[in-house]
Amino acid sequence: MIFGSGVLRSMLITLKNFFTSYFKGPEEGGIFTVEYPETRLPEKERFRNFPFLVYDRNPENLRCVACDICAKECPPKCIYIVREFDKEGRPLKRPAVFDIDFTVCMNCGICEEACPFDAIYMDHEFEIAGPERQSRLLYHKDDLLKSNEYFHKIRPTDATAIDQQRREAEEKKKAAAEAAAKAKQPD
Repeated sequence: MIFGSGVLRSMLITLKNFFTSYFKGPEEGGIFTVEYPETRLPEKERFRNFPFLVYDRNPENLRCVACDICAKECPPKCIYIVREFDKEGRPLKRPAVFDIDFTVCMNCGICEEACPFDAIYMDHEFEIAGPERQSRLLYHKDDLLKSNEYFHKIRPTDATAIDQQRREAEEKKKAAAEAAAKAKQPD
């Protein structure tokens, strides 16, 4: 064993990486520096930052049913949900209040995994800095709402699979309702 061979090998690797960075782009595995914010790397589909709520067609068709599972599973407890009630005091399947405190959120994605209704997902938006410290980082329901089309734009693979599952579930529900209606009809 030659004294200093490890140092020599590491210097050769460094030299090789230095020269390949000039001839290979980031797609081929070259080493590079991105001059952010002028140049940006495309985000990966599963990139996660802060959560958002998905709605179908219009904001009144919010997928969230205020089940409170995401708030219970959230490790830092930054999600606050209050269920909406009708005039008679019966609970409705939608939130009256849905707040997320982004100063506490640790971007773990557990709320996304815990949601059984495919209502909350992690966004790609990460530039949320502003002069207001506390008031701007407390997001209310209206701030969190984003359309299913937006979800398809940032995560096309997941969105397509989820829409297919939701469609199949609706078809099964319709078939079961039709079968129950036929069973009730007198012959």
